[in-house]
Amino acid sequence: MTTAFDPIVLGGKRLTSRVVMAPMTRSRAFGPGAEPTELMATYYAQRASAGLLVTEGIQPSPVGQGYPDTPGLHTPGQVRAWRTVTDAVHREGGAIFAQLMHTGRIGHPGLLPEGLAPVAPSPVAAKGQVYTHQGPKEFVTPEELTEAEIRQTIADFADAARNAIEAGFDGVELHGANGYLIHQFLAPNTNLRTDAWGAGTEGRIRFAVEVVTAVVEAIGAHRVGLRISPGNAYNDITEDDPTEVYAALLDRLATLDLAYLHLMEGPDRSLTARLRKAWPGTFVLNPFTYPDATGPDALKLVEDGSADMVAYGALFLANPDLPARLAAGGPFNTPDKATFYGGDHRGYTDYPTLTA
Repeated sequence: MTTAFDPIVLGGKRLTSRVVMAPMTRSRAFGPGAEPTELMATYYAQRASAGLLVTEGIQPSPVGQGYPDTPGLHTPGQVRAWRTVTDAVHREGGAIFAQLMHTGRIGHPGLLPEGLAPVAPSPVAAKGQVYTHQGPKEFVTPEELTEAEIRQTIADFADAARNAIEAGFDGVELHGANGYLIHQFLAPNTNLRTDAWGAGTEGRIRFAVEVVTAVVEAIGAHRVGLRISPGNAYNDITEDDPTEVYAALLDRLATLDLAYLHLMEGPDRSLTARLRKAWPGTFVLNPFTYPDATGPDALKLVEDGSADMVAYGALFLANPDLPARLAAGGPFNTPDKATFYGGDHRGYTDYPTLTA
């Protein structure tokens, strides 16, 4: 029987276990350069005993930033700063993927360089607010991406992936979940386009397919993972029946031989089983345990074949040595609410960033 503590080869690299630290927004890249800090190097190195670390969301371009103090991978300074993080993780024997996250309509002009505004497949504002240094702000109506801008955004993802490898990352995870830009193209309430980037199932999956393909061509399929969250209503997404779109997406991507597919699960475990069956490669599962943090019971998902690897979020914040504690059956520190829901956002603790 395979367990979560058995090694696994991912993209040609042997990982020490199948326990993954899920990406979690921390907002610690203080300063105008959106560059990682020494605190971030310490944070990731402390958790390097995970089989795989996936970073917080990293914007691939200036307009891709949706939250304050999140890091980028689009300038030479950011690449140099991330090298201090990857070096620290590798010294501890860990493996680390950079999560590339373009937030699309989730954001505010006040978070962007002058003259830029949030963009999206269609000019549909999200309900709710985003935190800024001036306090919470209502989401604005985003600018609809033109054909040329879509092409440039795809190129931005590929360039950021190249920068990630230059910065020492073992690979990248493309964030196609949680209501951010790739997810916005997939969802019917955020993609109202009638052109080839939105019409029908093929139109809705096109952006995701082309981003993944461009990044694969840039750095190799063995270094590329994709995260999805079918049916997840986070960030005002509506996908009442996601099966057709995600089945088509996985069918188009199955031949690329990606490093992994990372599912942020919703309450429908039957959909998880269908996607698991449809995906021919490594399947990473961030199981649905809301409102609780994922606990030791999730290890059984590897043992029963539901997943090849299992991802933990909040429990990794409170327990940097989580794999050892899981193997021993505890004890576990309990994440407090401020940490669980984004307490690093300078006191604004009602902002959900459990596994952004």
